[in-house]
Amino acid sequence: MVPLFPKSDASNRHIAVIGTYTPRKCGIATFTGDLVDQLGRFHPEIAFDVYALTDPAEALDYGDIAGEIMADERADYARTARAINESGVDAVWLQHEYGIFGGDHGDMVCDFVDRLAAPLILTLHTVLADPGEKQRAILTHLLTRASQVMVMSRHSADLLARLYGIGNERLTVIPHGAPDRPFGRQRAFKGYLNLGDRPVLMTFGLLGPGKGIEHAIEALPAIVERHPDVVYRIVGATHPNLLARDGESYREGLQALAERLGVADHIEWANRFVDTPELLDQLEACDIYITPYPGLQQSTSGTLSYAVALGKAVVSTPYLHAKELLADGVGEFVAPGSAQSIAEAVNGLLDAPDRLEAMQRRAYAKGRETIWPRFADAGAALVEKSVAAPRIPAARLFATPGLSGFTTMCDDVGIFQHAIGTVPDRNHGYCVDDNARALMLMNLADGFDARDADAWSRRFAAFVQDAWNPDLKRFRNFMGYDRKWCEDCGSDDSNGRAIWALGHTAVHGCNEDLRWWARGLFDAALEGLADIDSPRALAFAMLGAALRVEGEPDHAGALALLERGGAVLDGLLNAVRRPDWAWFEAVLGYDNPRLSQALIEAGRILNREDWRDSGLTSLAWIAEMQTSATGQFRAVGSDSFYRPHEMLPFDQQPLEAQAAVDAASSAFRVDPARRWFDHATMAYRWFLGDNDRGAVLADVATGRCRDGITPRGANRNCGAESILAFQLAHYGVIALAHYQQPESGGDILESQRIPQKPTAHIR
Repeated sequence: MVPLFPKSDASNRHIAVIGTYTPRKCGIATFTGDLVDQLGRFHPEIAFDVYALTDPAEALDYGDIAGEIMADERADYARTARAINESGVDAVWLQHEYGIFGGDHGDMVCDFVDRLAAPLILTLHTVLADPGEKQRAILTHLLTRASQVMVMSRHSADLLARLYGIGNERLTVIPHGAPDRPFGRQRAFKGYLNLGDRPVLMTFGLLGPGKGIEHAIEALPAIVERHPDVVYRIVGATHPNLLARDGESYREGLQALAERLGVADHIEWANRFVDTPELLDQLEACDIYITPYPGLQQSTSGTLSYAVALGKAVVSTPYLHAKELLADGVGEFVAPGSAQSIAEAVNGLLDAPDRLEAMQRRAYAKGRETIWPRFADAGAALVEKSVAAPRIPAARLFATPGLSGFTTMCDDVGIFQHAIGTVPDRNHGYCVDDNARALMLMNLADGFDARDADAWSRRFAAFVQDAWNPDLKRFRNFMGYDRKWCEDCGSDDSNGRAIWALGHTAVHGCNEDLRWWARGLFDAALEGLADIDSPRALAFAMLGAALRVEGEPDHAGALALLERGGAVLDGLLNAVRRPDWAWFEAVLGYDNPRLSQALIEAGRILNREDWRDSGLTSLAWIAEMQTSATGQFRAVGSDSFYRPHEMLPFDQQPLEAQAAVDAASSAFRVDPARRWFDHATMAYRWFLGDNDRGAVLADVATGRCRDGITPRGANRNCGAESILAFQLAHYGVIALAHYQQPESGGDILESQRIPQKPTAHIR
C-alpha cells in the first residue's frame, strides 16, 4: 500500500486545471493559460497539470500538458477523472462555461465532477440571471460538488447567493487578472504601429453580432467631423463558429457600413487572432478603448480588465463587468445601441486632453487592484482554502473515544437512528440494525462500570429480543418513536446484523446471563436464514456464526451457515471476477470488505484454504481500490452503488472504514503480514481527518462521529450508524495492534501509544 505520490503540504501544492487552453482561440482558453502562467510565476510552489478540452475539428499543439479531453466524448471524461485521481493532486480547478463541455448544454461536466476525488475549485465564467431549466440543473449539480467557487464580479456572487444559496464560506470574488505595465506609453506604441500622433480608438475580440461594433462605426462620422485624424482599430478574427457557418459575411457587412458612412479610411482591421503579448502592445497604442456590447449580462471581460490596467480611458455600455470595474469615474458609460451616445462620449474625451488623461490615470490606479501579482496571490489563497488539511499526528491515533455522544443518542427504548447535527431526531425512531451494533459496542467498550455496562447491554438486548417475530422466524427492523413496529419482517441485512450481534454477545457479552440469552436467540433465529441469499446479509450472519463457533466449536447450525455462505460467496467471486475486477459483484456497494471478511472466516474455521485465499485476494483488491494515490483511505462512495465496474469517491460513509478495519483484523489472523495493520490504521485515520477533504469526522472526547464525507466536506449530522462505526473501529484497530504485537516485538504498541489492555476482536 505504498502511495504513488507523497502527500503535498502547504509549500508544495499539486493542482489539476480543466478548461479550454491556449493556443485555442477563445477567451476561456486565454484565461486558463493566464491562470497557469501567472500562478506559476508568482507562486512557484504550486504545480499545475493542465487537461485541455479539445474540439476534434481543431488540430492544436498544446505543448507539454497532462492530457486532452475530447469535449463530446463521454469516455474521455471518465478516463481523465481516473488519471487525475491516480495522480494524487491536492485539488482540481475547473473552468466552467456552458458551451465548452459536451452534451446537452454541456451536461457531460456533471458526470465528470462526480468522479473527482480531490477538492473541486469551480470558476464560473457565466452566471445567468434567468437560467433555463437545464442550465440551472447543471450549475446546481456543480455547486453541490464544489469545495470553493470563484467568480470575477460581485454581481455574479450576488446571483449565486440569491438563486443557489451559496454563502461566503465557499464563494470568493477574484477580479480578472491583468498585466502590470508602465503608464502612458501611447506615443511609443503608436510609432511601433505606424500610427503617428493620431487619436486611436480600439475594440478587441472575436467578431460577432453580439459585440455591437456596428454602433461604434455609426458613431464615427460625428467623431471624424470633430477629430479628422482619428482612427478606429478593430482587432480580432471573426468568431470561428460564425466563420464556419456564415463565412466573413458579418465583417463584410461592417465594412460595407463604413463605406456607406464614408469612414472606411478611418478604420483599421486587424483580421487575426492575436496572442496576449501582441494584444497588450495593441492596447498600449490606443487612447480610448470602446466596448459597445448591446447585451448587458456579460459578467467578465478579460480585455476590459487589460485595458483598465494599462491605463486606457474606456467608453462602454453598462454591462455587468463594466458597471463594477468602471464605477467612480474609471470609465464612461453609454446607452446600448446608441451611436450618438458613443460619439458624444468619445468627442467629450478627445476635446479635453486633461480630462482624458485624468480618466486614464484613474483607470491605471484601479488596475493596480487586479494586476497579475494580486490575482496570483488571491488564486494561491483560494487553493489553500480548498485543499485538505494536513495529516493528523500519530500520537492522536489510538486515544480511547468517550461515550457521552453515544449515550445522548439513546433513551429507555434504545438508540435513535438519526440526528440533526448532534441532536437526536425522534422522527425516524429506532432500528434493529443500530441497536444490534450498540449491543456489540457494550460487549467491548471501556468506560462503564459493571452495573452500567449490564444496564446498557440489557437495554439493547431487549430491543433485539422485541424485534424477534417468532411467527415468521425473522427480526423486525424499524420501530417508530411511539414504540410501535413499522413492519412484521425487516430486511435481509437487518436480520443478518441481528444474528451477527447475537453471535458476538454469545462470546463477549458482559455476563453469563447475557451470553446465555444470546445463544438461545441465535439458535432460534438460524431457521429464518434458510432462504436468505443476499451476499451482505449472508456475510453479516456468517460473521456471527464464526463467533458462535469460537464459543462452541461443534455448533452444527453455525457450521452449516458458514458452509452455505462460503459456497455462495466463493461462487459469486468466481462467476463475476475478471482480471481488473476481483470482486463478488459487478458493482461496489456498502460494507464491501465484509464479503471478503466472511469468506476468510469461513475458510479459517472450515479449513478451506481456497476460500481463505479467495477472501484474502479479494480483500487485497478492495483495499487497493480504497487507497488513494496519496496513501489515504478513500471509502467507496455511495454514488458508486448502481454503476457497474466503477468506483466513485462520494459520498464516503463511516461504515466502510469500520469494515476495512475489521476485515484487516480477520486477514491478519490467517496471514500475519504488516500490510493488514497498515491498512486498518489507514482506514481508522480516515475518521480523524486523514481523508480526501481533511474533514475530522470523529470527536474523540465525546465519541461522536459525523455521517460521512461529501464533496464539500463533512456531513454535519451524527447518526447512530456513524457513531457506532467509529467506536467499533477503534476497538477493532486496538485488537489488531495487540494481535500484531508479537510480530513487531512490541514496537507498535509502544510507539503508537496503544492501550495495553487486550480487547476482544470484532468480527
